[in-house]
Amino acid sequence: MRANIREMEKGVFLIDDAGESTGYLLCGEKGAALIDTMNGLEDLKEIVEGLTQLPVTVINTHGHCDHIGGNIFFEEAWLHPADEALAHSHFAFMEEGFRQFGKTPCPFRQMEVGQVFDLGGLTLEVLSLKGHTPGSVGLLCREKGILFTGDGINTHLWMQLDNSTSIRELTETLESVKKDYGACFTRILHGHARDYLPAAHLDVLLEGCRELMAGKRERDTEYVYFDGQAHALQHPYGPEGSAVIVYDESKL
Repeated sequence: MRANIREMEKGVFLIDDAGESTGYLLCGEKGAALIDTMNGLEDLKEIVEGLTQLPVTVINTHGHCDHIGGNIFFEEAWLHPADEALAHSHFAFMEEGFRQFGKTPCPFRQMEVGQVFDLGGLTLEVLSLKGHTPGSVGLLCREKGILFTGDGINTHLWMQLDNSTSIRELTETLESVKKDYGACFTRILHGHARDYLPAAHLDVLLEGCRELMAGKRERDTEYVYFDGQAHALQHPYGPEGSAVIVYDESKL
């Protein structure tokens, strides 16, 4: 079994997919939300049904393969329309892996910023986290003070991809989240987390973005990814440079 499941608190389950990506199951009184479906390499619906008998709404934070692969086990999933073409392009190169289950990806429902999912006693409000991808969203649970961020806010943020926006646009996004919602959450759960991240990381990430925009790149080094086939730059930020923003100069 790939999934390592941890109940973070009552009704909040972290599902770690073999250390490669993380999804979450949030359970209210009348329904549950599955936030991201990871890689789709084992029957996620069966796993979720072992955790709750509530009706489950599937929500994708963005369209990358390691967050939407498990959509094949469900009837539908919500996604911001700005990431729909990206998601279908990633499904295309995952097709061979899907064949082992004899399944194809479920259709998407178009999700809007400001939309609220009511789970009964708990809600999830959709926030724009445009940056990592154009349609990246955060999901705010005000009742628990948690912001689920996918890859939009994390400690190892990829901004070098063709479908990533600019560092300036990311900065503007984060500033808007801080201004409009900063008082609404105390913790962050991102798409590769093993534990809560303090809400203060939003400010730390913002500072890293502002350093890049100001040309403070003296400590930046080469970043190699996709098994050495691609190269970018990485900007360390935060305490002792413990977090990084990966970027391409075209994004500055």
